[in-house]
Amino acid sequence: MVLLASAARAAMPTARPVTARMSVTRAAAPKIGLTRPVLVGQPLIQKPAGVVGIPQLPRRASVRVQANADAAKPVLAASAGDEKKFMGISSFTWQKIIPLGIMFFCILFNYTILRDTKDVLVVTAPGSGAEIIPFLKTWVNLPMAIGFTIIYTKLSNTLSSEQLFYTCIIPFIAFFASFAFVFYPMREALHPTAYCENLLETMGPRFAGPIAIVRNWTYCLFYVMAELWGSVVVSVLFWGLANQITTVDEAKQFYPLFGLGANVALIFSGRAVKIFSQIRAGLPEGVDGWGLSLKGLMGMVVIGGFIIMAVHAYLYKTVVPKVRESIPKREKKKKEPMSVGESFRFLAASPYIRDLAFLVVAYGISINLVEVTWKSKIKAQFPNPNDYSAFMGDFSTATGAVTFTMMLVSRWIFSRFGWGMAALITPSVLLITGVIFFSLVLFSDVLTPTLATVGLTPLFAAVLVGAAQNIFSKASKYSLFDPCKEMAYIPLDDETKTKGKAAIDVICNPLGKSGGALIQQFMIIGFGSLAASTPYLGMILLGVAILWIVAAKDLDWRFADAQKEKGIVE
Repeated sequence: MVLLASAARAAMPTARPVTARMSVTRAAAPKIGLTRPVLVGQPLIQKPAGVVGIPQLPRRASVRVQANADAAKPVLAASAGDEKKFMGISSFTWQKIIPLGIMFFCILFNYTILRDTKDVLVVTAPGSGAEIIPFLKTWVNLPMAIGFTIIYTKLSNTLSSEQLFYTCIIPFIAFFASFAFVFYPMREALHPTAYCENLLETMGPRFAGPIAIVRNWTYCLFYVMAELWGSVVVSVLFWGLANQITTVDEAKQFYPLFGLGANVALIFSGRAVKIFSQIRAGLPEGVDGWGLSLKGLMGMVVIGGFIIMAVHAYLYKTVVPKVRESIPKREKKKKEPMSVGESFRFLAASPYIRDLAFLVVAYGISINLVEVTWKSKIKAQFPNPNDYSAFMGDFSTATGAVTFTMMLVSRWIFSRFGWGMAALITPSVLLITGVIFFSLVLFSDVLTPTLATVGLTPLFAAVLVGAAQNIFSKASKYSLFDPCKEMAYIPLDDETKTKGKAAIDVICNPLGKSGGALIQQFMIIGFGSLAASTPYLGMILLGVAILWIVAAKDLDWRFADAQKEKGIVE
């Protein structure tokens, strides 16, 4: 046994030669090229201090030796080509894009339901009509939007992005749930119907719009909250997050495609609205079918809201930390947060932001110039709330299908013609379809015999033409206008991006709609009726669209310069 043990020890190599070789390797390392990797046999290296997780396996490891203060510390060389790809796109990009697509789907699903429901509530409410919409947008929606922006600006100086998101979205979800299950069932007790009827007799029909707002204040509050969902959740919260975690190249490739999922949401939500709107057909007499429809629709909105928050939490847990690590940290001068007034003065001093703001305002004015007339004709054709809602469900489905098609085309437009051409298509589409709509409304009497041959009344023809105008205008907005607007924020610095986005999307969007509403109010008062003011509204639409095109062309070269300054493009 002793002889066998001695023989075994004699056969084993001593540790001294290995130690000597390791020492030679370390001493010679700084003489090698500064960035050239040195391949060393695994048994000859030790697990270095400060580097965790290097497996001690019998294989070759790539070690980079750097001649600096930390030259003795080998750093693992990572190759960018080793990153997994699917369909030629890195896995990390898919990790960002897929959750954002799901999030956008749910946000637009909710927005379609809310947008259709808000119109039904205020237009078909007792003592109300389509004429209430201009007053709502001017005197209720706009002040609340400004108030939200002031609060948002102050919160953005104190809360993190993640906290700000939840602080904004949770009140929306709570309100919509409360409306269906609390406010609407208690509407008779909450609405001052008798007081407003007496007030209307005293003040006269010219004040019917403002009085209807007071009479149906819960419906009007729902209307404003639904409008703010589009401005706040869609424009500020979602696109703010998307701009934070995506690059310009990813935006050009995927922003138009976000709308594909979003417009599938329009199709599905349109079907859902119609299904819940037709629920009264199977109910016994005396049951409030519209109340049951509201509960079903708002229940879907709440579920969608929880999904949105869950996806946001996932992105902040898995994606946002990696994005922040990849951004080089720069020294920033410490400065006090800007006040609300300073923020608006800062934004107003930027021609870039002014162009962006005018684009948003011009869209709101243009689309609003035909909206009231069209919705008044829908009420005349479908006076029952469920029938009105069912028609709006079909409208949303058609909007989703047309927009889906345009989304497929938009990717080719961006890659073939660039940002500038894509930005010009929306005002051009709105101008052409708007002119057709106003022309048909003005000459409806002349076309009555022709419409009769195809089984249409002038009223129903106006409803269909207005629907077509809105479908194509919204399709071009979702597929081209919104991606163009969001891309324009990416080259901006963080402060301009955050505060500029809040001011433009939350204030300028309702400001455009309120501007269109004010124009209509002045026209109706000045010319006596909406019909008498129709030719002048058409002329105003023409002027606004032309100025919109000029602003888009100006922003095109400013956007290109901003990308060059930031080093995004050569």
